[in-house]
Amino acid sequence: MTAPPTAESVAAPSADPTRRNVLLLALCVALGMSGNGIVLAVGALAGASMLIDKSWATLPLAVMFSATMLTTIPASLLMGRIGRRAGFSLGAAIGFCGASLAAYAIFRQDFPLFVAASVPLGMFNGTAQFYRFAAADTASEAFRPRAISLVMAGGVLAALLGPTLAKWSYDVFAPVLFAGGYVVIAGLMLISLVLLQFVEIPRPSAADRRETGRPLRVIVRQRKFITAAIAAAVGYGTMSLVMTATPLAMLACGFAFDDSATVIQWHALAMFAPAFFTGHLIQRFGAPNIILVGAALNAACVVIALSGIAFGQFLAALVLLGLGWNFMFIGGTTLLTETHTPAERAKTQAVNDFAVFSTVTVASFSSGVLHSQIGWSAVNQGMVVPLLIAAAAVVLLKLRPPEPTA
Repeated sequence: MTAPPTAESVAAPSADPTRRNVLLLALCVALGMSGNGIVLAVGALAGASMLIDKSWATLPLAVMFSATMLTTIPASLLMGRIGRRAGFSLGAAIGFCGASLAAYAIFRQDFPLFVAASVPLGMFNGTAQFYRFAAADTASEAFRPRAISLVMAGGVLAALLGPTLAKWSYDVFAPVLFAGGYVVIAGLMLISLVLLQFVEIPRPSAADRRETGRPLRVIVRQRKFITAAIAAAVGYGTMSLVMTATPLAMLACGFAFDDSATVIQWHALAMFAPAFFTGHLIQRFGAPNIILVGAALNAACVVIALSGIAFGQFLAALVLLGLGWNFMFIGGTTLLTETHTPAERAKTQAVNDFAVFSTVTVASFSSGVLHSQIGWSAVNQGMVVPLLIAAAAVVLLKLRPPEPTA
């Protein structure tokens, strides 16, 4: 006979909250990426509207990515101590402050203040990037690739919602343009803050916080870690390089704002729609092979982007860029989870995302300068060498014998 259920057992949360966490985190990804979609659609244009020298138009985006980069390590280590939910909630609150400050700066036409507002927006991104890792915290080894992939699939909603909100809000406060987008972002941050309170990921115990595992230098010397970090960094960095310059390039070619917003929307959809099956593909073919497919898709983006400047060429190139990002970034993220133990999770993920967003920061700084000083072709040519490096890293990993598991 079994004992009757106690009040504690009835009130206790489910033994495996992974699927609910995946749903909630996917919704948070959708909201966060929708905000990013708005920033990417209007950020450079808002900056350009305040400047005489348009070379600095992408500076706010570059500062945002810099803040993301600098936040990754402290955010991961902080969540290793206070837990995922508290860390994510703090990030959403900071993002709300940044979006509100950016809207105020646009109303004042104050470019330095607008740049400053990019810092808390980047800090939010620095915490939100760990949504994908949080989905794996309670997942079984078999379900882990799908958990990561399905959380990233929340970006499909963002692909539909973000550019639509950008189009609707960019002139809502006319004659002051673009401020409305940042007001919308502030609202998205508040909704995220509410949803995060229902995420169930155990807070690290005192014993977990004391146990740190292997030295970091041992972890990062693993070939698998190096390949994972390069794949994610190149996938995200090349995507940022081209996508950041796209609205400026299309404007220079005579296209309207709605045209560039449409291209960004399809790009975002291509980034996240494959996430419904990327995890399954990784389970079947392995993360290294999926990373190689992503690099090939990005190479195809370069070819099409260099072939002309018609609307269809911008659209096709950006769709391929989104697909390539998905395969390289999710493939790299999944491969990274194979390089550390639970005790090593926080520091390993921190170093990985610092490397990723260091690359993104350099790419975003370079994007506006390359486009302004040389042109759209130079932006796309800048993808070639990093893609070759990523592909070479994967090939070397596949050719060499496997290392001992973490």
